[in-house]
Amino acid sequence: MAFFKKIREDIGVIIERDPAARNALEAALCYPGLWAIILHRPANWLHRRHLKLLARILSQVVRWVTGVEIHPGARIGRRCFIDHGMSVVIGETAEIGDDVTIYQGVTLGGTGKDTGKRHPTIGNRVVISVGAKVLGPFRVGDDSKIGAGSVVLEEIPPDCTVVGIPGKIIKRNKYKNEDMNQIDLPDPVAAEIEYLRGRVAALEKRLKETEGKKYRRKK
Repeated sequence: MAFFKKIREDIGVIIERDPAARNALEAALCYPGLWAIILHRPANWLHRRHLKLLARILSQVVRWVTGVEIHPGARIGRRCFIDHGMSVVIGETAEIGDDVTIYQGVTLGGTGKDTGKRHPTIGNRVVISVGAKVLGPFRVGDDSKIGAGSVVLEEIPPDCTVVGIPGKIIKRNKYKNEDMNQIDLPDPVAAEIEYLRGRVAALEKRLKETEGKKYRRKK
């Protein structure tokens, strides 16, 4: 019964979070991310009982059918919503908390340098936007949000919004529970470039003033 209760929760989450889902039947039939989560559970069960080849075969079948690749060793909490799902990759030692939302093209991967725990731990109620990459054995804190296309390489505290390559924190605790507005998120790279432009302009102005003083002295 617990298995089917979780499926009902997963369907309810789709209807709650995606305005395109009109009813439970549509959610059950038209969301590959839902089936990736449902079928990950028996794959994980097999993996934990050391039937790892069978677990991997099942996960690869799911990948072929849904476009979502979840290693059977990954641990996923309740009410995880993988929206659209295509090209989502979740590594073997990844851990995902409850009520997490993951969009298409997300990778929860390793850096290729670690052994043992190689993949990230995602806290509760985290949102990971389109194309974001979270790479390494660190934690992303509860209620944090990762912007589209970001590459996160280090630990993120709770209640933060992260954007950029590499990911930088642009909002902290006071924005807790605020919906992510992808359009108005600041670009930390653009901000840094703008700062450098201002510095160059200021230095050029000082250089001209210094040269002007030298020229007047020669006269």
